[in-house]
Amino acid sequence: MNKDYLSYIIFIVALVFSFILDLFVFSKKDQEVKLKNALYQYLFWVLIALGYFGYLWFEFDSNKALNYLSAYLMEMSLSIDNIFVFVMIFSSLQISKENIGRVLIIGVALAVIFRIIFISVGIILVQHFSWILYIFGAFLIYTGYKLFSENPEEESDIKDGKVYHFLTKYLRYTDDEPHGKYTINRKGKIFFTKLALAIFMLGITDIIFALDSIPAVFGITTDNLVVFSSNIFAVLGLRALFFILQKAADNFDFLQQGIAIVLIFIGIKMFLVFVHIHIPNWISLLTIVACISTSIWYSIYHQRKNTKLL
Repeated sequence: MNKDYLSYIIFIVALVFSFILDLFVFSKKDQEVKLKNALYQYLFWVLIALGYFGYLWFEFDSNKALNYLSAYLMEMSLSIDNIFVFVMIFSSLQISKENIGRVLIIGVALAVIFRIIFISVGIILVQHFSWILYIFGAFLIYTGYKLFSENPEEESDIKDGKVYHFLTKYLRYTDDEPHGKYTINRKGKIFFTKLALAIFMLGITDIIFALDSIPAVFGITTDNLVVFSSNIFAVLGLRALFFILQKAADNFDFLQQGIAIVLIFIGIKMFLVFVHIHIPNWISLLTIVACISTSIWYSIYHQRKNTKLL
């Protein structure tokens, strides 16, 4: 069997196996996910992803494996920023801790579906219009600059946003306690609950973040297998990572600056190809790790410094 076909089969099997575990083993209906369990679950997803990295290294070569690892780490860092928006959605809608887990399962499933759609479209565009990579590069530089200059402390309630007002205006919506239900029957009419509203908002958030992450991964590699697998494996850990980071969301004030620098770096890298300058894979990998880890370290340092001053 062709190595590429075998690799896709292994990837799909791992994906299906992961969803089955998440639905029937890790997820317990109407129960809050404890931090310890979330850590074990996220470790499992990371080991799955690293296992696939090892497979690519031995079955193909180090270049393909390093591209995969770089893309995976970059997508993971973007997922962290995604999670902070999830935290804001659940907080604003006052979703109970017992229901967050089940809503997140659907949110992650939507993220996987949207990534597959956007990646497929991106692959077709790149294959037919190679110059679109430079548009992706310009988009990443602009997005990185915009993200870097934004004040992370300026968080607004999602109920003040246009998306919330649009959904509540055009959907038959009720603020009544959902009791774990996505819809409620009131006098023969079906109303969406805030659980359903949270899912709609998670889906919109997934689309927005996919628009950033897909161009970014093409800046690292255009290998179809690596693009698909790195994105999906990074998304699979979103649910467990949410429960790990939800209480630490306010402590990572400078994480978005680290992510912004990564996006700008990837964008510049895409333009350097035009003048035949190729940045080695290991430099890209080290840059991603350095930017994210430094931004997290500085966020913690800055938080502790402010605490001492108080």
